[in-house]
Amino acid sequence: QVQLVESGGGLVQAGASLTLSCAASGPALSRYHMGWFRQAPGKEREFVAAISWSFGSTYYADSVKGRVTISRDNAKNSVNLQMNSLKPEDTAVYYCAAKLVTTVQYAYWGQGTQVTVSS
Repeated sequence: QVQLVESGGGLVQAGASLTLSCAASGPALSRYHMGWFRQAPGKEREFVAAISWSFGSTYYADSVKGRVTISRDNAKNSVNLQMNSLKPEDTAVYYCAAKLVTTVQYAYWGQGTQVTVSS
């Protein structure tokens, strides 16, 4: 079973940068895709970015492409989400998630970290 713990959220001004980190633990992490999702108040959870743990292939939502970079640190078993040029509409709870590469649904979720961008 995979366990995920996010960190790095906070309150920032529009235009600032922020890096979120997800510490992962569990067996055979190379068999997983890791993703970041977010949920703003009153809205559904949405996909932000994902990365293949073994190959490093990355995927981004159109809404964040060019402003966000997902990366992994194999030595630390962590996945980072660097966000630049933050906008008030990026305000949300950000969740780290994991799924086996052979499945569609993300089965493992962290507790979330709040990101608030003030205008």
